[in-house]
Amino acid sequence: MMSRRGCILAAVLAAAAVLAIGVFLGGWFGSGPLEKDRSFVVPNGASLTAVAERLEDKGIIRSADGFTLRARIFGGGSAIKAGEFRIPAHASPSRVFSIICSDDVIRRFVTIPEGMPSIMVQERLMATPELTGEVAVPEEGSVLPDSYAFQRGETREAVLRRMQAAMSRTLKELWAKRAPDLVVKTPEEAVILASIVEKETGKPEERRMVAGLYSNRLKQGMLLQADPTIIYPITRGKPLGRRILQSEIQAVNDYNTYTMVGLPKQPITNPGKESLEAVLHPAKTDALYMVADGSGGHAFATTLEEHNANVAKWFAIRRERGEL
Repeated sequence: MMSRRGCILAAVLAAAAVLAIGVFLGGWFGSGPLEKDRSFVVPNGASLTAVAERLEDKGIIRSADGFTLRARIFGGGSAIKAGEFRIPAHASPSRVFSIICSDDVIRRFVTIPEGMPSIMVQERLMATPELTGEVAVPEEGSVLPDSYAFQRGETREAVLRRMQAAMSRTLKELWAKRAPDLVVKTPEEAVILASIVEKETGKPEERRMVAGLYSNRLKQGMLLQADPTIIYPITRGKPLGRRILQSEIQAVNDYNTYTMVGLPKQPITNPGKESLEAVLHPAKTDALYMVADGSGGHAFATTLEEHNANVAKWFAIRRERGEL
């Protein structure tokens, strides 16, 4: 029979054990020290120990050693994942571990609008502070305009490669479904013409009509006379910011379609999917001429006489606006 002293000692030991277990569990499931939500990056290939040390350094957990021990006991064999995660304020170590083992990474995006030239694509990538490394100006027409997800710390070169892979994949798919008897004979020519269509109209519903008009001109050996092809060799596709000079209209180079028959030697921007589709499925039209109509779109004409009348209307609109 246990003595009174022995009973007291057993009770004390039991209480101490319960307290120790409570402390141990509290160190895993209890509230953490983080005062406000913050992001946390798990680097590629980082070990649990290294990540725990980073978590302690950032004030997300109290003890790296305690976190590592408890993660191995309670973690159920889960593996931490690389990426950027959002850690809520006062998250318990258990919650922190669950987050960095999940696929719930913070997804950031960089958007390339339709018609953004490559020099501005490079500038946008370089201006995205969460990306790393340098990136050169990509080949014009090689990037598919879209929004691209990336993770903090990813290289700019890796994101650019995804943009270019998307263009290659999309162009291949669209080219396989192209209409017969196109004036463009290669995917590369399709991108060049689509880049002109992209820059010539801001109205999506006009794209196929503009593509049909330029296709007609190419078939007949006419000058395309697309103003954006004058601007490209001057600014590499950035806005000119002023009226085109007569000397620039008359300039002879590999892009200016006022002084050369056929397509420029390369695209003049990065065309979107819709402009590529327009070139590969142009409208069936006899139109050879177009001029702005004052609404953001164009008036199309099949004869020079009709076109001159449309031009006169456009100049009248501009005079009313005080632009002339």
